[in-house]
Amino acid sequence: MTEVATPGLELQAERAESRRGFLLGLPAVVYLVVFFVIPLGIVIAYSFATRTRTGRTELRDWNLEAYERLGESVVRAVAFRSLWIAVASTLICLALAYPLAYFISTRKPATRNLLLVAVMIPFWSNFLIRTYAWRVLLDSDGLFTRVAAEVGFGDGRILFTNKAVILGLVYGYLPFMVLPLYAAIERIDWSLVEGARDLYASGWAAFRRVVWPLSKPGVIAGSILVFVPSFGAYVTPAILGGNKKGLVGSYIVDQFMDARNGPLGASLSVMVLAVMLIGTLVYFRQGGRNL
Repeated sequence: MTEVATPGLELQAERAESRRGFLLGLPAVVYLVVFFVIPLGIVIAYSFATRTRTGRTELRDWNLEAYERLGESVVRAVAFRSLWIAVASTLICLALAYPLAYFISTRKPATRNLLLVAVMIPFWSNFLIRTYAWRVLLDSDGLFTRVAAEVGFGDGRILFTNKAVILGLVYGYLPFMVLPLYAAIERIDWSLVEGARDLYASGWAAFRRVVWPLSKPGVIAGSILVFVPSFGAYVTPAILGGNKKGLVGSYIVDQFMDARNGPLGASLSVMVLAVMLIGTLVYFRQGGRNL
């Protein structure tokens, strides 16, 4: 006998489906709570804690002293240095990635897929190993230094400088710019460009008035995906920059490991998390929803 669908049976089915979905997602929720929410809560609690004279962090006498120290000249210098390096890396990635994404999106499907695989090949190896490979290339006996000396550019040493850090960041995060740009450009209705050219628009005018506005979601998404990790990067500045000029990531590590100032390190971590959160919100509101 077939049961007649009633509002009660439909509600019961919806609840059963909701329970199944909850059970399926429970392992992921537990993982996120244990390895993300709880550590994040500890970091936030440390940022309001008290540092004793011996360097211990005590969770008592809650205060804002660590956040007040974020206005000190040293911290400001580190933050601004990290900011301009992240901005420079993002702009260079955009300048390199946009023509490449445009080229890929206008190729035939077979060629397009091959080029996309080539873009993603760096992800097949460990990021740390790739960064160390750049250190070998930029070393005093490396290929880049020898070539620069041969062509008359002096010793050509850029290792342990901001230039080396930017180079490493651009290399590491360039695919994060290419892929969103490709997704945005590939979805453009090219009949609009043809219409603009039929109305006697030049190639540059058609690009400026049609292609660029329609690709802005990819520009926004790619810029955020590059800027956010570049701002808080630690591995690349440590290996290629030598930490001679501190950036936010290395400065946070120094506070926890060397200075034994947990509250200040935690407050800096919260600042970086706030920047990442703002970037993520902008991504979802401006770029992510259109890709």
